[in-house]
Amino acid sequence: MNALLIPLLLAAPAQPGDDWKAAETKHLANIKQVTTGFVRAGEGYFSPDGTKIIFQAEEKDTGNPFYQIFVMDLATGKFTRVSPGAGRTTCGYFHPNGKRVLFASSHGDPDAKKHQEEEVKQRAEDAKKGVRRRYSWDFDPHMKIYESDLDGGNIKCLTPDAKVYTAEGSYSADGSKIVYSAGTAGDVNLFIMNADGTDAKQITKGTKCYNGGPFLSPDGTKVIFRADRKEKDRLQLHVINADGTGEKALTTDDKWVYWAPYWYKDGKHIIYTAADHSNELARPNYDLFWMNLDTGKTARITHAPGQDVLPVFSPDYKKVMWTSSRDGRSPTQLYVADFTPPKDE
Repeated sequence: MNALLIPLLLAAPAQPGDDWKAAETKHLANIKQVTTGFVRAGEGYFSPDGTKIIFQAEEKDTGNPFYQIFVMDLATGKFTRVSPGAGRTTCGYFHPNGKRVLFASSHGDPDAKKHQEEEVKQRAEDAKKGVRRRYSWDFDPHMKIYESDLDGGNIKCLTPDAKVYTAEGSYSADGSKIVYSAGTAGDVNLFIMNADGTDAKQITKGTKCYNGGPFLSPDGTKVIFRADRKEKDRLQLHVINADGTGEKALTTDDKWVYWAPYWYKDGKHIIYTAADHSNELARPNYDLFWMNLDTGKTARITHAPGQDVLPVFSPDYKKVMWTSSRDGRSPTQLYVADFTPPKDE
C-alpha cells in the first residue's frame, strides 16, 4: 500500500496500437479483471490458501468517498466489507492462519463523517471546474492498525495508544510479527511488533523522510520497503535486516520513482512498480518490474497504456495480482494473471 496508493495521473500510451499486449505475453498469461462494480479498487492480497483476496475499494452511493476494506471469494465473486465503513482505510492483509485479517482505519476519528462530506463536496467542485487534483496521501493521525475476523467481527485495535499515523502493516510468514509504518507527514519510519501489538521496535532511522510499504522476506530475516530519503516523494527501494541493521538502497536513479516492492518466494527477487519522472512535461506511466537483488538485473513485466501498480504473488507464486487502469482511461481495478518469472542471465 501500502499507502501512496495510485498517483492520479493520466498516462500516454506506452506503445502504439496493440503492441503492448504482445509484449506482456512474455511474462503474463490469462489476464483477468478480478473486481467490478466499485468506483475504484486496488491493493489486493491473497489469502494463504489462494481462494480469497483482501483489497480496498470505493463503494458507490454510500456517502463515503474513501476506500474501505473487502474480502472476496475468488470462485464466486462474492465479497464482504470488513472495515466499519467510516473514515479512511488502507492496507488489508491476511493472517497466515487465514482466519483473521489486518488493516488500517481512521474510523475512530470523531470527525470522520465531516471529512467524508468535505471530500464529496471538493470532488463535485473539481468536476465542475474540470480540475484533476494531484495525488497526495494524508498521513492521518487517527489511522490505526486493526485486526478482525474475515467478516469484520471481533475487531481489535493493535495500536490503541498511537498518537500518530500507524498503517501499512503486514504479517511475517509465521504470523508472529507485524511490520508497519508510523509517524507524521514527512517523518515516517518502519517498526516491527508482535502480532498482538506488543513490543514495538523501530527498525529504520530515517529523519524528515517517508519509509513505508514494508514486507518481511519469506524467511523473516529482511524487510523490503520504499523511502524518499533524497527528495520528497521521489521514492526509491531499500532492504534492511529485520533487526534494523544492514540497510541497503536497491535503486538510486532519482529521475525515476520506485515503490510497492513485494518478495518472490526465493527471497532473492522482487516485483515492484516504477516510472520515469525525468520529463516534467510528460505524465509518467507506472509499470511492473522484476529485480534480482544479488545482481541488480531488472526486467519489465507490464506494458499497458494505463497505470500498473502494487503487484503481489499468489501463495504458490504461479500468479501475480496487481492494480491497474489497463487502458489509461478506466478506473483502477484488480487484475490477475499467470506469471512466468524472467530468466536470470
